[in-house]
This record gives sequence, C-alpha cells and structure tokens, in this order.
Amino acid sequence: MQRKNSFLRASKKGNSRSGIAMMMAITVIVIIATILSLSLSMTAVTSKKTADLYLYEQSILLSKSATEYILLKIAQNESCKKFNTDILNFKQNEIYDINISIKYIYSSTSECTNKGELYTTVQTEEQNGSVLIDVTVSVTDETISSEPIRFFRRTLQKL
Repeated sequence: MQRKNSFLRASKKGNSRSGIAMMMAITVIVIIATILSLSLSMTAVTSKKTADLYLYEQSILLSKSATEYILLKIAQNESCKKFNTDILNFKQNEIYDINISIKYIYSSTSECTNKGELYTTVQTEEQNGSVLIDVTVSVTDETISSEPIRFFRRTLQKL
C-alpha cells in the first residue's frame, strides 16, 4: 500500500495566501528603503550645516582676536599712526580673509593730523582718544563651504 502525503502539495484553496506574503514583503522593502533614503539625506544636510557652523564660529573668534591684535598694535605705537597694510589685511591659513578698518575719535585740539583715519572730532577731553575698529572676516575657500560665510564686528574702544 502506498501512502500519499498531501501536506507537501499545495492545495487549491491555499494559492491566494502566497500572493499576500509577496505583497507584504514588497511593502516592507519599500518602507525600509524610504527610511534609509531619508536618513542618508539627513546625514548629508547635517554634516554640511555642522561644517558651516564650525566655520562661522571660528570667524567670530578670529574677529575677536583681530580686534585685540589691533589694540595691541595701537598701544605699541603712537595713536593715529598709519599702520602697514599687511597688519590691517591678512589671511589666516588661506581660508579666512581678515580686513580691519580703523577710525579715530579725537578732540579738535588733538595731535591727530591724519584726516584719512579721523572719524569725528569731539568737544570734551573725557571723550577724547577713542578708536572705532571694523573687522570683517570672510571665508575665501569655496571648496570648504557651499555658501558664503562672512562676519562683521564693530568695536568702539577707549585708548
């Protein structure tokens, strides 16, 4: 007597079940692919923003350093003395371009005779001897950042 194993053969009623499993597998694959593509795009945007934020924060720190540097040079030399242009315009690591502009504020009876660097004259001796420093830091290397990064800082300092 021969035994027939019918459980290994597909029944005529069970054929529709294998189609539903295929549809569920395709749906899961599409959902996982969508999540992976979104995470990949978010990673690219996040790394770009992180690099831009780093460059911007470093520009802020460089502007503070340039202000302190120019105040040191003013203290070492006489006030109202014309500086070398290499001091006022320089590059940092070929990435940042730093430009500094200086304008003095003195009374009209002051010894400052360089009219090109005199911002205004004041009347009282308490206001005499100030300097207006404008520092502009910009990123010159376009391969680092996709958008222009520029920071401007204005400082009024008593001499």
